[in-house]
Amino acid sequence: MSTPYIGQVIAVGFNFAPVGYVACNGQLLQIAEYETLFTLIGTTYGGDGITTFAVPNMNGRLAVGAQGQGPGLSSYSLGTTVGTENVTLTTSQLPVHGHTANAPLQAVTTGTASAGPVGKFPATSPIAKPYAAAATAGATLSPQALTATLGVTGGSQPHSNLQPSLAMNFIISTEGIYPPQP
Repeated sequence: MSTPYIGQVIAVGFNFAPVGYVACNGQLLQIAEYETLFTLIGTTYGGDGITTFAVPNMNGRLAVGAQGQGPGLSSYSLGTTVGTENVTLTTSQLPVHGHTANAPLQAVTTGTASAGPVGKFPATSPIAKPYAAAATAGATLSPQALTATLGVTGGSQPHSNLQPSLAMNFIISTEGIYPPQP
């Protein structure tokens, strides 16, 4: 491998940081020990800037470009962390929509009317005694004869918001070439 730039972050397939690198896990480093790296990244990722600074924390994170943006894309400042692994949707985040309620009922057009619904069938139009003991095949209810309220669905539980991913180990170079600025 060629000599890296100091501050260069790379993904590796092994589980340690070799000599000249530290893990990108948000750890605080001593400025006095890693002064050159501090001059490049400062407190962008944390630390007090007096005795300590932090390296990027790539644990559970996806790297996104911080410089510039394309049309319709979000703009992120260097060191900004955004997003969450789990999301709970609320009704205000769902598009307006309806649900069809199907309630097949037999209606009454003849028979002895009753005011109580137990064991009875609804009448085809609103009357003082809207139920009867026997149904009439093929009778249709008036639109006012039945109203339904659909209950809220879902359990207000978060769902995973992760895209398919591959876990890698990220490391940052503490030794190498100081990157020249244009």
